[in-house]
Amino acid sequence: MDRKIPTRKEVESYLKDRRNWGRWKDNPGAGTINLITEQKKIEAAKLVKDGVSISLSTPLPVEASTANTRPVDFYLKKLDWIDEGGAALDYIGLFQHGLTMTHLDALCHVWDKNGMWEGMNPDEILTFDGATFGGVEAWSSGILTEGILLDVPKYRGVEYVDFDNPVHGWELERIAKQQNVEVKAGDALLVYSGKEKYEQENGPYGGDMGAGKGLPGLHASCLPYIRDNDISVLLWDMEDAHPNEYDLAWTVHGAIHSYGLAIVDGARLEELAEHCFNIERYKFMLMINPLIVNGGTGSPVNPVAVF
Repeated sequence: MDRKIPTRKEVESYLKDRRNWGRWKDNPGAGTINLITEQKKIEAAKLVKDGVSISLSTPLPVEASTANTRPVDFYLKKLDWIDEGGAALDYIGLFQHGLTMTHLDALCHVWDKNGMWEGMNPDEILTFDGATFGGVEAWSSGILTEGILLDVPKYRGVEYVDFDNPVHGWELERIAKQQNVEVKAGDALLVYSGKEKYEQENGPYGGDMGAGKGLPGLHASCLPYIRDNDISVLLWDMEDAHPNEYDLAWTVHGAIHSYGLAIVDGARLEELAEHCFNIERYKFMLMINPLIVNGGTGSPVNPVAVF
């Protein structure tokens, strides 16, 4: 029997009463990445047995779609050189975030009526030249930890998560138990919802939002699971179920400003899910290396799972 759907008051409590504000006084700008200790990195490295690595990123989207009206600008320039030599250069310009690019959200990215991460005021923190606190440069040394994949479609016996059936926190608990994985503090949580198969039947994920349709994904009930387990990073192929029935600014994305959670949006997880199922192993070493953009609200990334 499923647990009770939380009320708006309960969800507001998840985001306000359980905040991590002030928890990491020595390095507040890094948020939950503080949970990844040196020992945690060593434990992650010990998970590498086979040398198999899997990219969790989609190529930079250079074509416009219904889900992406501002694709990445990319062009190549060819240069002639002496002695019949030459070189090629390319230009890449992008508008950070969105549903089609795999990227890491910095802690200055979102806020609600109570403020940004650590209670900062966005009007004071955000400038034309970048954020003065909570920028992506806080993670310039890279992120390396133990990753755990939870396969929602496999658990449900469906191809993908649809709008009428968002992913709930109690499901994540049951999936972890079924897959026989123990979630520990500092782990990265990867939630596979079947985005690729969803897009095969429905078109680009998020592309029909303009038509008034919703966005399938994770329900606000997932917030306690993230907080209770001290998750360091969330990677997902589908995002917050939208619109949320609470009329709140943010639900799961609210973990950024409330918990200091690092989130990787737009991950591609189908190949990883297939590999984990085939080898019956859902834990691995995860690497995420953002660009160093001082004051940046995020960075394109190519997360890599290593077995």
